[in-house]
Amino acid sequence: MSVLTVTKDNFQAEVMESDKPVLIDFWASWCGPCKMVSPIVDEIAKEVSTAKICKVNIDEQPELASAFNVMSIPTLAVIKEGKVVNVAVGARPKQDIVSMLND
Repeated sequence: MSVLTVTKDNFQAEVMESDKPVLIDFWASWCGPCKMVSPIVDEIAKEVSTAKICKVNIDEQPELASAFNVMSIPTLAVIKEGKVVNVAVGARPKQDIVSMLND
């Protein structure tokens, strides 16, 4: 699967109503650590079929960043059945990100 870009327009359908766990990467183009995490998230999207992998550009979607209380980026959040079940702030190795989905 490829990474899905989430906006306020498709958030409800793609994230809140998803029948799979959803990993959201909150990022911005000017963020150095985000540039390190982005290819890892892309890899996970290709390898994991049991979850939906999404990205939210906080500069383009400030409402979503605010709704998730994103204060620092990258912020990774896992949503299952419409509820946030796991959050990590800052760059993380691939295994840590994958294990967030399995917790």
